[in-house]
Amino acid sequence: MTIKDIARISGYGIGTVSRVINNQTGVSDAAREKILRVIEENGFEPNVNAKLLKMSAKSAVVVIIKGNQNMLFADIVERIQNLLAGYDEDVIVEYIDEDGDEIEYAIKLTHSVNPKGIMFLGANLALFDERVKEFEIPGVIITTGGEILANDNISSITIDDTAATYDMTRYLLEKGHRRIGVIGGQVSEKQISFNRYEGCKRAIDEWQHDDRAEFTYIPCRYSMKAGYEATKRLLEEQPEVTAIMALSDTIAIGVMRAAADLGKHIPEELSVTGFDGIELAGYCVPRLTTINQNTEIMASRSVDIMLKHINYAAAGEHEIVPYSLIEGESVKSIG
Repeated sequence: MTIKDIARISGYGIGTVSRVINNQTGVSDAAREKILRVIEENGFEPNVNAKLLKMSAKSAVVVIIKGNQNMLFADIVERIQNLLAGYDEDVIVEYIDEDGDEIEYAIKLTHSVNPKGIMFLGANLALFDERVKEFEIPGVIITTGGEILANDNISSITIDDTAATYDMTRYLLEKGHRRIGVIGGQVSEKQISFNRYEGCKRAIDEWQHDDRAEFTYIPCRYSMKAGYEATKRLLEEQPEVTAIMALSDTIAIGVMRAAADLGKHIPEELSVTGFDGIELAGYCVPRLTTINQNTEIMASRSVDIMLKHINYAAAGEHEIVPYSLIEGESVKSIG
């Protein structure tokens, strides 16, 4: 009996069966229980020699993605897979919870699949503590700057998140909005949402006009459902808010649905902006005003850097790529 037989009998994919056999995360309790039952009933024993042979050679480039609802990450990882395939490089994509510990997961992977390198999408740098010294293979952090880690094995590609939200906040202020809601992430240092929050705060603090501006921040996960729930909470507590700045487009879609359910028309009664520039933002009704992150540049530069590290043992490098504010139809001038 082979792993393919276990997959066929259990009804789950080969990747899921493999994670259960290797005692990895990312598998539901129900799936794990059923697969283990099939293994036990059929007396399946993994080929230890084959596993050891696989571990002895560098296997693939691993991409660890935090959360499974971020459409920006889906676009980037698809581009990465296509680019690496052009270099005959295998790619393993692993999803972990948005609150998961990616560095712990990465260290485990270095022992279980012996990857050539690891890419991180959605990294929380606060988790890259002393354990980062154990990271001895090439790593590329995408959408978060990693220069503070001081590890020559780790590089990063990002935009200037603080400048981007500063620009978006100024845009709303110049459109006449003085009561702004900000939704998304957690405000703790070394998290991407902290940088975005800081850009908004700086723009509000610098607003020197006679009419006072202020904002209310509501933390939430990066999902449509979380954006929906946070919006209802915000508008119940702060009904005078005239604009909501979501810290991702995925959250913004939840914001727009919540506004509709509360009977608020966008942009006539509530303006909404996003962050990321995912394709869906251009098909929302109305089209979403957002910050565009160039996923083509991020993916191609990430792959270039990873391959350079793999083949030439280059030192870590950190790049900030351009962004742009895309004006859609979701913001109204007031006042």
